[in-house]
Amino acid sequence: MSNYTLESVTVETPDGVNLRTRVFKPKEEIKDNNLVIVLVHPYSVLGGCQGLLKGIASGLAEKGYKAITFDMRGVGRSTGRASLTGFAEVKDVISVCSWVSENLNSDKILLVGSSAGAPIAGSAVDQIEQVVGYVSLGYPFGMLASVLFGRHHKAILQSEKPKLFVMGTRDGFTSVKQLKNKLNSAAGRNETHLIEGVSHFQMEGPAYDSQMVNLILEFIASL
Repeated sequence: MSNYTLESVTVETPDGVNLRTRVFKPKEEIKDNNLVIVLVHPYSVLGGCQGLLKGIASGLAEKGYKAITFDMRGVGRSTGRASLTGFAEVKDVISVCSWVSENLNSDKILLVGSSAGAPIAGSAVDQIEQVVGYVSLGYPFGMLASVLFGRHHKAILQSEKPKLFVMGTRDGFTSVKQLKNKLNSAAGRNETHLIEGVSHFQMEGPAYDSQMVNLILEFIASL
């Protein structure tokens, strides 16, 4: 028996895309009724979808927090077309966050991006007033990934909002040194949590979901 309820809704973006969205709500006590955690899935072009975040979202709901996952444009049952650089998808994140503040009576949103979802979510952080913090799970800061996502870096590094970067020390897209170099110049409060010996795709796997949930909860407690 799960300790949460699941509801499917459709969120429309200003450019007419319909996003298939799932709302995970605790069945029992909600720890903070004002806070909703919005999760942004990995790279659409490589098969990223909201299903990959179900373990984390359900884990957060079981711990008493409302969580949202959604398929970005061109994924699953969402309409529209996926973009290569993730800029069209920033609108998707903003639209889902607007829906959250209007429909879930929430004035605080924590944005969590996984893999390529991290630069996409990062570009949305300062465009959404309600966002109070940001968690990146495996941000692709490395050279090769920067060809696609480099133009997203500036937005999150300049944001004054509190940030947590979680990464495996054997992440194939970003080295620990690259992560540290990027965060040296970042504004505001920046925390890192390194998981020893773990690769990028390992960390994305279900074996690490409960650890991700705990890290997100610790970060919420610190806000």
